[in-house]
Amino acid sequence: MKIIGIGDNVVDYYKHRGIIFPGGNALNVAVLGKRNGAEKSAYLGIFGSDGSSQHVIECLKEENIDISRSRYAIGECAEATISIENGDRTFVGTNQRTRIESLLRLNLQEDDISYINDFDVVHTSINSDLKDELYKISHKAISYDFSIPNKWDYNLIREIAPFLTYSFFSGSDFTDYEIRDLFEFVHGFGVKVVGITRGEKTAIFSIEGEIFEQNPLHTDLKDTMGAGDSFIAGFLTNYTDYLEPKAALIQAAKSASITCSHFGSIGYPKEKTIMDPRF
Repeated sequence: MKIIGIGDNVVDYYKHRGIIFPGGNALNVAVLGKRNGAEKSAYLGIFGSDGSSQHVIECLKEENIDISRSRYAIGECAEATISIENGDRTFVGTNQRTRIESLLRLNLQEDDISYINDFDVVHTSINSDLKDELYKISHKAISYDFSIPNKWDYNLIREIAPFLTYSFFSGSDFTDYEIRDLFEFVHGFGVKVVGITRGEKTAIFSIEGEIFEQNPLHTDLKDTMGAGDSFIAGFLTNYTDYLEPKAALIQAAKSASITCSHFGSIGYPKEKTIMDPRF
């Protein structure tokens, strides 16, 4: 299968170690999709011009991710400052007001859409600020990650779900009733796959109304950063090729367990440096 991630790229800044790692939901799924066996993987987003942005670009090239349709602008890479304790991450802050993705937005053009048409799955997320562009690519199988609970509500789902084939949620605190209600609501817009990952709890998926569960696999836990993205990537790559839910969920769990065994969503640690945001 061929997968493209559209939207967010960031660096995750582990302040206590002075280290940055490349990340961002759309970027992670593109990279981890490739690692899970995708024939071709691409990322389309906006890159800044600082040292962090250059590191992200270099990592994508190392992973053989096609970034030929991405944009470049003078400015700062998005940065999420985090701390890690017992493998769990806590977000401390971001550069939201100054990052390039807050100052500019993607506007998909005809050439972009022609390029996107070559891919089987388009993945984006609630962090990618792409909801006003989804209608342009609604003829494709769109995967959307609603991974941050306080960023979405049923009104947002109502607005964008008609364009989606896959939708993913993070819901470790959801009750059984809330899970059933969410499944029913999202399926009502024609979304075929609704998945809820729940951290160390069992992931629950509804695939065209049929319920599937997947327990997490054992891992040498180092860092949970990117585990949900890795689960999504593992599921999408396997399910697109074989349409076997159980096998796809096992692949998803394997992918997430590998990600949890190292620091950073996709690895590539680098010491944080301060650079003038110019090429």
